[in-house]
Amino acid sequence: MTEEPSHPSYIRKMLNFFKCIGLHFFRMPTNQQELIQLLRHIEKQHLLDTQSLTMIESILQVSEIRVRDIMVPRSQMTVIDIELPLQTILPLVIESGHSRFPVVEEGHDEVIGILLAKDLLAYQFDQERFNIREIIRSPVFVPDSKRLNLMLQDFRRSRNHIAIIVDEYGHASGLITIEDVLEQIVGEIEDEYDVNDEMLIKKHSETQFIVKAFAPIEDFNQYFDCKLDEEEFDTIGGLVTHALGHLPKRGETVTIQNFRFRVLHADNRRIRLLRVTTLK
Repeated sequence: MTEEPSHPSYIRKMLNFFKCIGLHFFRMPTNQQELIQLLRHIEKQHLLDTQSLTMIESILQVSEIRVRDIMVPRSQMTVIDIELPLQTILPLVIESGHSRFPVVEEGHDEVIGILLAKDLLAYQFDQERFNIREIIRSPVFVPDSKRLNLMLQDFRRSRNHIAIIVDEYGHASGLITIEDVLEQIVGEIEDEYDVNDEMLIKKHSETQFIVKAFAPIEDFNQYFDCKLDEEEFDTIGGLVTHALGHLPKRGETVTIQNFRFRVLHADNRRIRLLRVTTLK
């Protein structure tokens, strides 16, 4: 297996960029951390806005993240049994709100295809013609150790929007979409997990919830009828950051009491959105 380069091409291009614009009064960065420090210094001088800085830092970080760090795990995937009739599939598709679905065979855990919701439109008024085997697409499988920057290249090259993640034994362990990768760079893209301005906690399933990181712990305790520490911290984001011991990156998880917290969105200053899984 070919060893991946330690300095991705976009880092080399950025270093060349600084040379070209004549920033000779800076000591040229020799590694990624020094490059980030230089960018932060430039931002403090108001030569780069905060949003652009956050995006550049995210671009640099994608080469360090594996697809398993941000994938939707197998237990949370919405899958379609290939033997289901259309009248059963349609409510599942509508309720989930997704556009692509892994297809499995009854009694088997392996993904045999990908169903696109838009392909079902042609059969809405002619269900007798429906044959799911004729319209499913071939799945793309990638190892769970694949780096996000390479995953993005694959998505762009193949024009696929979804890939099935497999573990070292070749079993499906989750899925990843191009949106998941892009959100690492541009931040959270509005989808079915979004929480509106008035809502701090959104129930997604019986065990899954989306929580804004600035939600007061008092409100969290009241919603879940629990007793997380309200003395030392005011917000859920503060509690999670303390538990991890550093400012978390997207995809990091931590378990506190009977809750597993997964960072959905964070920038270089704070956590913004969390997925909470109840473990009772």
